[in-house]
Amino acid sequence: MFLARDATSRLLLTGAPGKLASVTRTPAGRLKTLSVRWVDANNQRVSRLVVQRQNGEYTSRLEQPTPRRLVQFGSLTLRSSFYAATEQAGIPDAIAEQALEAFAGDIDFQRDLPRGARFSMVYEAFELDGEILFTGQLLGAEIQSGKQTHQAMWYQAPGKTGEFVSLDGSSQRRAYLASPLAFSRITSSYGPRIHPVLGEQKAHKGTDYGAPAGTPIRTVADGVVTFSGWQGGYGNYVVIRHPDQAATAYAHLGRIAVRRGQRVEQGQTIGTVGSTGTATGPNLHFEYLVKGERTNPSRIASNSSASTVVIPNLPGFKKEAKAIREQLIMAASVAQSNAQ
Repeated sequence: MFLARDATSRLLLTGAPGKLASVTRTPAGRLKTLSVRWVDANNQRVSRLVVQRQNGEYTSRLEQPTPRRLVQFGSLTLRSSFYAATEQAGIPDAIAEQALEAFAGDIDFQRDLPRGARFSMVYEAFELDGEILFTGQLLGAEIQSGKQTHQAMWYQAPGKTGEFVSLDGSSQRRAYLASPLAFSRITSSYGPRIHPVLGEQKAHKGTDYGAPAGTPIRTVADGVVTFSGWQGGYGNYVVIRHPDQAATAYAHLGRIAVRRGQRVEQGQTIGTVGSTGTATGPNLHFEYLVKGERTNPSRIASNSSASTVVIPNLPGFKKEAKAIREQLIMAASVAQSNAQ
């Protein structure tokens, strides 16, 4: 059989399932053409295998068509969780994750955003044959929460690595992220509480985040791991010292992914949520230590300063920022017209 013998056609058997196939046949019912398309979303690449019958013989060729870049608008209103709102609004997961990254230094998405907060987003999508195949970069985003407005855009200066910046040109990257988990809920805040296992009132020296077992935990800032291992009721426990000499600690991990002495970068996965040690279920106990004293972790976001300089005078920035402002206005207006 041709498909089994032909080296190019055997690509059908490689990669992930879900390839899209179309077939045409001759009036006699014989195969005339076979076209199979598959997408590598991570590398933004499309491949298409075409098998044709010509002059009584089959031939094959591999094509790599170039999808058309589109600029898409998205919007949502927060009714429960950010994740649920993005699903309901049809915002792709990859774009939602980039929105979290864009505002990670300013906002704890579980604690700081009330119901009714509105999001507008502008992002890349890539289309072929009338179908959106994958998304690309989040280009701009805006959050309106009460009287507060947060805006961010993606900017890549010539010869530099791209990053999210505010529309006035200051970096969105902060010395500390607002939360060690992208999606979670706070189950116990810093302060006095009734201990869920011991049943007595005790000072709670951190913040507990509830999340499914296996959820990745990220370090909130650059630093060096000073402890990685088992620590009594904390279970699997990691402590990271940061450049300002403060430290953060992460307890009850299911799996530890770093070792003592290792340098880690902000946002790097250091382990996963678990229920090791004295815990009633999967959760992360998170601590913020200043001069060795456990301090309310909610201070991290308010005390965190920008880690890079303002860039409004870099070539092309003002023009790009103006375009993003206009597109965000358009995204918000589309959302309002859909709601009416």
